[in-house]
Amino acid sequence: MMEAIQQPWPWYVAGPLIGLTVPVLLLIGNKSFGISSSLRHVCAACIPCRIPFFQYDWKKELWNLLFVFGIFLGGAITVGLLSNPPGFQVDAELLKELSGYGHVDYDNLVPEAIFSWRSLFTLRGFIIMVAGGFLVGFGTRYAGGCTSGHAIMGLSNLQLPSLVATLFFMVGGFIMANLVLPLILSL
Repeated sequence: MMEAIQQPWPWYVAGPLIGLTVPVLLLIGNKSFGISSSLRHVCAACIPCRIPFFQYDWKKELWNLLFVFGIFLGGAITVGLLSNPPGFQVDAELLKELSGYGHVDYDNLVPEAIFSWRSLFTLRGFIIMVAGGFLVGFGTRYAGGCTSGHAIMGLSNLQLPSLVATLFFMVGGFIMANLVLPLILSL
């Protein structure tokens, strides 16, 4: 049993489980699935100034913060107790492609040559971590939600804005992965 839990779960198990959160949240209290809104709730709770965007009763959305904390806790338990002992397995084709950019260190969850304090002060690290983080935050705010909120919750509710947002998320992801990221990795 433990060995089966420690293996990566196939898409046809994990995907439906994630999708089932939508009807469960709707049934237990007409709640919307989404992660990015939790950042707004944290800011509304912690920032005492009178910014109109943060002036609402964030305590009504406390369940969302507990939901995100549960995701964090589940991840911590998984890494601490259920992780696969041999370590990370990276696809052979991806290894070959990344080694072409000089990335051969896979001891951590993310390549240290890209995601580390040392690399933050390089052009490549700044573009990936700072500019990329800004664009993700801007896009989430501009679209009125993140990928999980639009693609999982919005599409299941047949919302046209979520369809448009998801299409642009997908197009942006394909362009980034196939055209822009190779340029950034070669810096």
